[in-house]
Amino acid sequence: MSEQTVQERMKNVKHTILVLSGKGGVGKSTCALQLATSLSLLGMKVGLLDTDVCGPSLPTMTGKTNCDVIQSADGWSPVPVTDNLSVMSIGFLLPNQDDPVVWRGPRKTGMITQFLTLTNFGQLDYLIIDTPPGTSDEHLAIVQSLTAARPDGCVLVSTPQDVATLDVRKEISFARKMNITTLGFIENMSGFACPDCSHVTHIFGKGGGEALAREAAIPFLGHVPLDPELAEAEETGAVFLEQHPDSATAAAWRSISQALLAQIPSE
Repeated sequence: MSEQTVQERMKNVKHTILVLSGKGGVGKSTCALQLATSLSLLGMKVGLLDTDVCGPSLPTMTGKTNCDVIQSADGWSPVPVTDNLSVMSIGFLLPNQDDPVVWRGPRKTGMITQFLTLTNFGQLDYLIIDTPPGTSDEHLAIVQSLTAARPDGCVLVSTPQDVATLDVRKEISFARKMNITTLGFIENMSGFACPDCSHVTHIFGKGGGEALAREAAIPFLGHVPLDPELAEAEETGAVFLEQHPDSATAAAWRSISQALLAQIPSE
């Protein structure tokens, strides 16, 4: 399928943002979901595309594991999560959630291209694309497929530790080589938010991601603490920002979303 086909499918999407991390386990899918949810709660129409073919987690995190994708003449219809948010993932296409996806690179990249050409999100203000960790075939497939559609840029995710920020440096280089604008940097798991008093204890340290963003001249969007209530919400598919609007973590996501919006040129 050609870039022109992707461009045609994406013509009704105003803004496209990739969520990237160089390392697995830093909460990238959580960040993609909470960004998408934050924007949807501001009244925007948002689509969330899970391109982690081998480890799709968004069906579970949105509470939609038993949902099927409807196919019509207009393409695949994404699964609605709320009135303003819908999600698409290979997890909806697997006959069994426990089935492994044992595919070589070309088949994985072909699946990603199908997502971009066949998924009918309709009119969207934002499409948030959750990517697998690293800088491999899947990332090249996404970026090359979206070239004609001109995505707005990417958001980088890391935890505070050096072992995580070292891998994000590679992602920064990848974005620059592929001419992708880096819209901002999120430092995830930046402390532990007590569910009783909301006090944040920085058990993994703090500031590694912020320091890297400053060094690389990338806008720093904010710190997100570890929060057991967020983990529980994503295990059960609940909308955390609606269930716990007064928590420190919810406040962090609202602040990050506003900071991200400030980096996107107005139409």
